[in-house]
Amino acid sequence: MLWANAIVGIIQLLIAIILAVVALYIGFSVLSKINKGLDEEKELAKGNVAVGIIVAAVFFAIAIVVQSGVSGVSLGIAKAMSVGLFSVDGFVAIGVAILQLVLGIVLAVAAIYLALNILDRLTKGVNEFEEIKKGNVAVALEMAGVIVAVAVIIQSGVIGITTALI
Repeated sequence: MLWANAIVGIIQLLIAIILAVVALYIGFSVLSKINKGLDEEKELAKGNVAVGIIVAAVFFAIAIVVQSGVSGVSLGIAKAMSVGLFSVDGFVAIGVAILQLVLGIVLAVAAIYLALNILDRLTKGVNEFEEIKKGNVAVALEMAGVIVAVAVIIQSGVIGITTALI
């Protein structure tokens, strides 16, 4: 039983690592799509702190959501072990947990995209991405706050989905 638990723990860790890397890649790619012509890599290489804040906020937001989803995967694996890891119910429990995590990541990225677009419309006198390109740290902190706030709210939803389904 000890070996079985260790193997399950290693599997959970591998799933978490893979999903984290994929989610961070997706988050960075989406940021590149919504940034209105800002080249994050060049700006980071120039030492643009504002861009660094935004990129860090996106990574932090994705990590918040992935963490709650990985917890759901852990619960799914635990349920699968209790009903039989290789049984139909076991596969369903794990599948639902992974689906819920993927859904959480998609919702997080979509919500961040939507929140930044709404922020852009609410602050008509400020072109956030132009200000970020100029290195405006105040605007970066404003945007980072929106990104992290959205992630915290999405995390609650992902936990709710986990509770309901597993």
